[in-house]
Amino acid sequence: MKKFSFLLLTVLIIWSCTDNGPSGPDADDFDREAILVNWADNIIIPSYTNFSEATEQLHTDAATFSEFPTASNLLTLRTSWESAYLAFQTVSVFEIGKPMELRYRDNLNIYPTDTTEIENSIQSGSYNLQLPSLNNSQGFPALDYLLNGLGEDDAEILTFYTSDPDAENYRRYLTDLTSRIDSLTSEVLADWTSGYRDEFVSNSGNGSNSSLDMMVNDYIYYYEKHLRAGKIGIPAGVFSGSPLSTHVEAYYSNDFSKELFNTSLDATQNFFNGVHINQPSESGESLSSYLDYLNTMKDGSDLVTLINNQFDAAREQAALLDNDFSAQVESNNTAMLSTYDELQMNVVYMKVDMLQALNINVDYVDADGD
Repeated sequence: MKKFSFLLLTVLIIWSCTDNGPSGPDADDFDREAILVNWADNIIIPSYTNFSEATEQLHTDAATFSEFPTASNLLTLRTSWESAYLAFQTVSVFEIGKPMELRYRDNLNIYPTDTTEIENSIQSGSYNLQLPSLNNSQGFPALDYLLNGLGEDDAEILTFYTSDPDAENYRRYLTDLTSRIDSLTSEVLADWTSGYRDEFVSNSGNGSNSSLDMMVNDYIYYYEKHLRAGKIGIPAGVFSGSPLSTHVEAYYSNDFSKELFNTSLDATQNFFNGVHINQPSESGESLSSYLDYLNTMKDGSDLVTLINNQFDAAREQAALLDNDFSAQVESNNTAMLSTYDELQMNVVYMKVDMLQALNINVDYVDADGD
């Protein structure tokens, strides 16, 4: 009997040391609603509130510039565009509920923007920004072109709003874009604060239609397709075989793409750790605490530590990049590819190891072939 007990204990020790999944309690025993409450009340709704304030200021400054197209007002409008674009990085991941219904992200941030379509709309004076076919000629990338890309310097850019034969149409198109960003954001925020928050929190089950399963899928999809691929991989030519320097975010501003990337990277890591958006020193239940509860290990290492270390590794690699990713692609694309490789490691940790531990299935098709 003693020999049998010793053998059983040995088998259990070996099994626990080689397992890459959770070794703690059952995943279904964790209080999932506590995560949803923290996400809704301390991250998602405050982030949309901050962003809504930024889009309101953006539209106000665009209207002022449209009425008084001066160099000073152009600089003010650029500043509010940058502030709103940075705030957008903190909400872009939440494509669930009303944003999914509106295709919110597609309306606000498809790049590269279609400058030919923009110019055609301005010259004709007739367009319907609600049409999906015009998604790539509106939002922040279109504003980037209108504020930074129309001329070689500010004096030349201002002529499009003052002396150009279509100056009135340029001004109207500009304010139509900022108005649409602001109104869509107000609609999303109103939905979250007028009922969807309670629906989101109460849907705390563990099926594919539960809030946590859908949000985690949206989160990983954003990280994989919009952060890793959109901001780094596509411009670096990972999917095309050759670099595409014009495909960076905020291409016309020349020095803003890196700051947008860093803000997005910080937002995704903070979301993983449940960090409150307006009080970064505080955090609540999160994906990291859920994995800690399950004591999730990978090859003998704590999975939460591996994921956070990989976020930090990507950030350190990105710190070596030029502020203008377009210039970086053209001067030293190897550094962009190295950043992509660091980001890719967390796709494996989160999409494979984390989802397996949390018993969540991937709900989207990966067509990148990566």
